[in-house]
Amino acid sequence: MAEKNHVGIKIKQTRERQNMSIEELAKASNSSVNLIESLENGDLVPSLTPLFKIARALGVRLGTFLDDAPQSGPVVTKSGSSESIVRFSGKIDGSKDSKLDFYALASEKQDRHMEPFIIDVYPIESEEYKLSSHEGEEFIYVMGGEIEVLYGKEKYLLKQGDSIYYDSIVPHDLHAFGKDVAKILAVIYSPF
Repeated sequence: MAEKNHVGIKIKQTRERQNMSIEELAKASNSSVNLIESLENGDLVPSLTPLFKIARALGVRLGTFLDDAPQSGPVVTKSGSSESIVRFSGKIDGSKDSKLDFYALASEKQDRHMEPFIIDVYPIESEEYKLSSHEGEEFIYVMGGEIEVLYGKEKYLLKQGDSIYYDSIVPHDLHAFGKDVAKILAVIYSPF
């Protein structure tokens, strides 16, 4: 499940291109210096919330950290051919293991406003979930397994074929329900 994450390399490259120190990025993104260093060194599997904050502080789209070779025309991803895998920890602080494997569906599309992914959501051994929020919107379609979405004070159980669309500014958490891996299609919009 876990392999060295390459997101940190892109964070570091973007930060250095802007002549920004780690300390300046930490302050601008309301993150710790230790978090930025751990991400840049690939020692930590990131969760989405700090990545949104870091992207915003650097003035780039979240996709900047996920992109490979940008294209301006349409991008086609054939079934089973998405090699662009980004691993995230979910909401587990200091995690070195992946709980979410993101398969990017349009990582080469430059100037996109949406981030489409197929995501394998691994079950975690916890009853306590840490809600997070960020600007934007999310659309989730369950392709397999079951997903529980905590949204504000509400709880939604989604099964294969179910979907949910919500504002990401409301504190939320998404996780596999039960002991099986779930698979979802997620489209994330985050305003620049």
